[in-house]
Amino acid sequence: MIGMLALTEVDPKPYVEMVERLGGEPQLICVDFNSVEFEEEIKLIDGLILFGDSLESTALNGTTTNHLGEKLLKYAFSRDIPVLGIGLGIHLLNLVFGGSLSSDINGHHDFDKDGNDISAYHRIYISPGSKLAAIVGSGGFVRVNSRHKFGIRESNKSSHLLASAYSLDDGVIEGLESPDHTWVIGVQFHPERRMELPPHFERLFQSFIERVSG
Repeated sequence: MIGMLALTEVDPKPYVEMVERLGGEPQLICVDFNSVEFEEEIKLIDGLILFGDSLESTALNGTTTNHLGEKLLKYAFSRDIPVLGIGLGIHLLNLVFGGSLSSDINGHHDFDKDGNDISAYHRIYISPGSKLAAIVGSGGFVRVNSRHKFGIRESNKSSHLLASAYSLDDGVIEGLESPDHTWVIGVQFHPERRMELPPHFERLFQSFIERVSG
């Protein structure tokens, strides 16, 4: 079972549908982490996806974390369970590993004609030789979507994680991975928004599900 936790008030449907379409068994986690039900539920988790837009006022900052997400991550790390962090998920991943966040991030989201936040787009560089590059098929330059007001700069990055992708505009980190775990990857962009990225980014979910199933 793939445990899925929304870190902010976002629609989980695109994430759930992506996992189901690729043969995974998603389970949204909605219980209180102090409850008996939570303790029983996490024992069934074979993989963990943490997601959320960091456009909301409830987004993580350098001093607070999502305690349920933190507990789930530590559980997954201790058992080498595959983890995929998307959007706000990469932020929590960095925080739990001892890093921090920067609020000095500009141009990584956009607005529609009514003033609502929407995706922006920019080019990133994926480091050849990284796990992320191996999964999506190659390193190098690619255009991705962007939906965040907080971010991770090199000075914010945990020393326990490796950066696998960077924004070309300002060097904000777009991908992180753990060298000490079999499959722990975080991305700043949103591959669940299928029409906004090249189709080969779907391989990120496929690789995660294959690792969970294997």
